[in-house]
Amino acid sequence: MDLSYSSQHQSFQEEVRDFLESHAEQAAEAGGLRTEKGLAWQQTLIEHGYTARTIPKQYGGFGAEPDILKTRIIAEEFATAGVSPGLGGQGISMLVPTLLEVGTEEQKQAFIKPTLHGEMLWCQGYSEPGAGSDLASLTTSAVLDGDEWVVNGQKTWTSTAHLADWIFCLVRTEPDAPKHQGISFLLFRMDSPGIEVRPLVDMTGAANFNEVFFTDVRVPKHQIVGQRGEGWQVANAILGFERDSLADPNITLQRFNALIDLMKSETINGQRLIDHQMYRDRLMKIQGRVMALRFNDLRILSSRLTKKDTRLARLIVKLQGTELRHDLESLGIDAMGELGLAYGDNPYLRDKGSWQIHYMYFLGLIIGGGTAQIQKNIISERGLDLPREPKVEKKS
Repeated sequence: MDLSYSSQHQSFQEEVRDFLESHAEQAAEAGGLRTEKGLAWQQTLIEHGYTARTIPKQYGGFGAEPDILKTRIIAEEFATAGVSPGLGGQGISMLVPTLLEVGTEEQKQAFIKPTLHGEMLWCQGYSEPGAGSDLASLTTSAVLDGDEWVVNGQKTWTSTAHLADWIFCLVRTEPDAPKHQGISFLLFRMDSPGIEVRPLVDMTGAANFNEVFFTDVRVPKHQIVGQRGEGWQVANAILGFERDSLADPNITLQRFNALIDLMKSETINGQRLIDHQMYRDRLMKIQGRVMALRFNDLRILSSRLTKKDTRLARLIVKLQGTELRHDLESLGIDAMGELGLAYGDNPYLRDKGSWQIHYMYFLGLIIGGGTAQIQKNIISERGLDLPREPKVEKKS
């Protein structure tokens, strides 16, 4: 595939740069979820086609035809400028593409636009205390009672559950079926009677995820995605999108650029760290990994046109991307010397503690979303055709 820029793509690159320059003030003021300026920035990005670019207009997107190079140009220019590419989260990055693939027309109309525009926040109800890496062992149940499902059980590690309006949730609807069967995929409101959310504090010191308990939660029958008992297929589709989002190569490029700036300003004995042989060597190794991750991202982007299976490429994003981010943030902490140990309300904290927070956060993500060991097993078995890991028979 020819990845060189045509005159049309060069013009588009200038168009993106002009946009970033003319909207610099709005971009700098843009906040995150639930902020007026954050929602306004998201609306501006959608209107210009810089996010939700290929999502049809009838579902709230920009409606452009897929163009790999234009997608890459947008990502590169936003990363270089250090500008927020818009809202993310589990609804936008995971549920929206899944509904576009397998949702009903009614579901697409009801959920995609408000999710894209930040008006509807989602959390993911997957992991349970006894079903983490072995997700198919989940036991949260849903029993059909007339025109409603009655949900009982518990989910854990539920990111943003304390903020979410809705949850997409895996439940067991056929308890006698084999564990990968009999699972269904439900959508329901988080303010439904019978839902209790309890915060869990992670290594960053913040409660980014939660335990969620369901007691006789009633969900309308039609709020099921896919067929009853076939939710595992929907779950696998959404897990592919999750792996893409856990270590976004474009956000990684932004952090790498920030790392370069940090190493230009920090010094040892009057010498800039970026000019120090040992630190520069570490930086260049990370740069090579950033480049590799971004080329793998092009493989995933091009698959939308070639229709090739990129499940393994997505596993690589999760495996390599989270480890890369952890190492990248680690170099940032080392670059600050003893100030890299500052945390919380320390008066010498740099960059609002972002290096320390991301360092701990991505240490957790090496485990979360499917552990690195699990990812390596899948890649070796399905990608390299190596023998499967032997299963030890349980003693009676």
